[in-house]
Amino acid sequence: MRRSFPKFLLALGVLGAATVFMVEGRWPWQRLSDVPTTLPIVVSDPYRVVSDTLHSGETVSALLARQGVTGLDFVLLARSLRLDPRSLRAELPFSFHRDAVTDQPTRIEFRPDGDQRLRFIRTSSGWEGESVPIRWLTDTIRVAGSIDNSLYESVDRVVSEATLDAGARQALVHELANVNAWSVDFSRDPQPGDPFSVVVERMRNAEGEVRFGRVLASDLTINGRQLQAFRYVNADGKPGYYDAEGKALKREFLAAPVEFRYITSGVGRRFHPIFKTMRAHNGIDYSATTGTPVHAASNGTVTRAGWAGGCGNMVELKHRNNIVTRYCHLSRISGGIRAGARVMQGEVIGRVGTTGNSTAPHLHYEFRVNGTPRDPRAMKFDAGEPLAPAERPAFQAERSTLLQLLDGGTEPTPLLVD
Repeated sequence: MRRSFPKFLLALGVLGAATVFMVEGRWPWQRLSDVPTTLPIVVSDPYRVVSDTLHSGETVSALLARQGVTGLDFVLLARSLRLDPRSLRAELPFSFHRDAVTDQPTRIEFRPDGDQRLRFIRTSSGWEGESVPIRWLTDTIRVAGSIDNSLYESVDRVVSEATLDAGARQALVHELANVNAWSVDFSRDPQPGDPFSVVVERMRNAEGEVRFGRVLASDLTINGRQLQAFRYVNADGKPGYYDAEGKALKREFLAAPVEFRYITSGVGRRFHPIFKTMRAHNGIDYSATTGTPVHAASNGTVTRAGWAGGCGNMVELKHRNNIVTRYCHLSRISGGIRAGARVMQGEVIGRVGTTGNSTAPHLHYEFRVNGTPRDPRAMKFDAGEPLAPAERPAFQAERSTLLQLLDGGTEPTPLLVD
């Protein structure tokens, strides 16, 4: 018992001291309740974003009303930014920033085109508008390969989605066809294995979008013919495409009178789909959707315009050297196209249709010399107009640079385009 008495006294002393500290609020160590606690700061977004689209046939004012926008004269603000509200396409996306507390729209954004973003902001004095330019980085790429079934498929095969998206690849093919519109009908001239090399501009922005710029040069071998094209801006600032000798690619006749060209039958005899007999087919059929523009193949004078029996709605043009072209099965004929009217090459004279003896929308195109049907591919036309002698040194220097790019031997410098 005696040995445990000192321990008892020690325990009693500690207990007493603890009681005093507790009563007076003076602990010899910091209490857990006194440790400062840092609580997380929760910051809610000051707004939420709501997306909507401009419906077909709808006005922007109706779209704004649907989103509860008040006090905004869209037409007035748009015109101050040089925008025609009527030019806005259906399904154009709009974003509305709504206040998190009042749920009222405070900012509206949309892109009327690829080069700017329009922004309307609510201020204390009303709505204000601004145009924010989209900056594009432009570089130059080379696309090369060989044609298989079509140029579309060939470009899709050799160009990755990361390099050019599907829309940009299609634009490349369309522009390449436009550059060579006087020498190549891409729907029927290319043969499997024909090689091609094209130097084009590619444009990219900070949002990761990619689009096609311009064709700078091309080198095609079409059915054994080498065709080169070089873009050159002359001393007057006018751009154009020229061959290796500095002669303009523009010729007297277009190779084809329609775009998106897919031939269903060529010059010669064929099995007629309506009369079920073999008949002479004195022209070329271009399958295309109803309403596709039909272009005058060359400058000329309208000799007939109207209904022509089995040809349906037809336009006939007379050109130099006793050449006549006919355009049949049109869904409609353009205004002003009547006998005696003058037309220019490339002018839209009508629209593809299926009038007359026709089973599907297409253009029947005839090319006649002295009244005899001819295949325009077999015709020899004069070369394009050459550059002036004073222009040749500058053109040759530009051609040399573009030839290096076509061969893949030069890496161009990217350019920032505002």
